Amino acid sequence: MACQGMNSREILGKLIAFDTTSRNSNLELMAWLQDYLNGLAIKSELFFNDERSKANLYARIGPAISGGVMLSGHTDVVPVDGQQWTLPPFAMTEQDGKLYGRGTADMKGFIACVLASLPHFLQQPLTQPLHLALSYDEEIGCLGVPSLVKALAGREHKPALCIVGEPTELKPVIGHKGKLAMRCTVHGAPCHSAYAPSGVNAIEYAARLINRLGEFGEQLAQPDHHDNRFDPPYSTVQAGVIQGGSALNIVPEHCRFDFEMRHLPQNDPQQMVEDLQGFAENELLPRMQAVHPQTAIDFAELSRYPGLLTEPTSPAVQLIRLLSGRDDFATVPFGTEGGLFDSVGIATVVCGPGSMEQGHKADEFVALSELNACDALLVKLADWMSG
Repeated sequence: MACQGMNSREILGKLIAFDTTSRNSNLELMAWLQDYLNGLAIKSELFFNDERSKANLYARIGPAISGGVMLSGHTDVVPVDGQQWTLPPFAMTEQDGKLYGRGTADMKGFIACVLASLPHFLQQPLTQPLHLALSYDEEIGCLGVPSLVKALAGREHKPALCIVGEPTELKPVIGHKGKLAMRCTVHGAPCHSAYAPSGVNAIEYAARLINRLGEFGEQLAQPDHHDNRFDPPYSTVQAGVIQGGSALNIVPEHCRFDFEMRHLPQNDPQQMVEDLQGFAENELLPRMQAVHPQTAIDFAELSRYPGLLTEPTSPAVQLIRLLSGRDDFATVPFGTEGGLFDSVGIATVVCGPGSMEQGHKADEFVALSELNACDALLVKLADWMSG
């Protein structure tokens, strides 16, 4: 059974013990979370993936009316494979005011603070509802949260505002870039390398496509495409994974590469896709098929989420200013589910304990002082929601 009356530090220790690396199921953690919420008489819903191996969780407390604030976080973490940890990644360790473990910063620390704050929210005469949204597979492209977003968008009572608790050292963040990730597979024609002109070299044609991506990225980096609110101040393109060939003396039949665009909120990544597909269809395929008609180039989308840029006049920004006592609004280079919530009319900001400088690294940690500050911020939120 999940224990009630725990503070955020104690809850974080429980959360870290679940290895929710994105390749794994998160259902054991979800069962623990539902048990914890049931102990507080809070009803919750699960939204499963197609395989029913993972789930999002949604819960609401307070009046059954439209509006209110949603607190959002993801339950998955990045792998520890190949990292030189000096402390156990899935057992929390406290040293010198820091709490170590995978996910302490990104972002189970925020979830722990939210769970610890729920008894305080329940004690208040809330005049607007508090919503809780916990998702899966954020780390591999926000794959889980769209089903939750779709469900919320279709409901009579949906939240008005959202705070995504990614680690920002509790600095208010109003914007981040969007992301489109795709896979390109080049199907060539193999032959003995001594007769290379008789074949179609999939690696060489993949290289031409990657070079085209580089040219597109250089165009985006021109000053007239800059938005200095972001760092770097322009949309970026890169190929990150490539696989092809089987032996040096065989003209490679297949080559596959994955690429991404991290785009400014105002940029449409579809332009890059259409440019690359047009280059493939109009310039590369005719050359390939002149040698072997069965050759092909395929594109498949891996993941996509929109950017976020909330106006300073938004109620969400005004709320986070009140809660944090800060108006040094910023943007971050990493993505969140915030753009997805914002796209269905839920004004969103990002603010959470810890630093992304510690996320995704060996010996990841969050400072205990950051958890305490987040606890205090959530108490302020409960008071504000009580009028």
